[in-house]
Amino acid sequence: MLFKNKKESFVVYTAGAAVLKEIAKPVPVVTAEIRQLASEMIKTMRVFNGIGLAAPQYGHSLRLVVFDVPREGSTGTPGEEYLLPKMPMAVINPEIVMRSSETDEKDEGCLSVPDIYAPVVRPSRVLFRAQTIDGEFFELECGGLLGRCIQHELDHLDGFLFTDRLTPQAERAIRGDLNRLKSAGQSCNYRRISKK
Repeated sequence: MLFKNKKESFVVYTAGAAVLKEIAKPVPVVTAEIRQLASEMIKTMRVFNGIGLAAPQYGHSLRLVVFDVPREGSTGTPGEEYLLPKMPMAVINPEIVMRSSETDEKDEGCLSVPDIYAPVVRPSRVLFRAQTIDGEFFELECGGLLGRCIQHELDHLDGFLFTDRLTPQAERAIRGDLNRLKSAGQSCNYRRISKK
């Protein structure tokens, strides 16, 4: 008898979900459960065509982030040179130690704010400190798309969405779309689900 493979469900929580407004708790130790969670998050990030996913977006208020930032467009900072070849990767308890005074503005989107994009001003480079899921500690300067993605994902760990970082003018431009997203999210408990 032949059995069809059961489709997996992949979930990302969307704007309006309470978990996205919480300050995430540190990961005290990497356990088998944390490794499994990181693996599921990487799969989910790829299913939704993302380059980063924080644990709160997956429904877990923990300081765990996964990245899959492409190498194209690297600005050559030490962090990009070291970390981009290791993608996809998971890090625990990440933090930004310093931010450059130089900034740039780029459009951002988010798996938790689907189909809405707006310009966000962020520091051009950050000094990023974290521990990989395999126990390696690092502290590296990161710029380019990786630097921006780090800032975006670590915002999630402190209860912020990119929409909280907008200028008043940019926020007004997306307010209607964001309100419609939150309203629509109520009917599905603020979750996007994909079956693969």
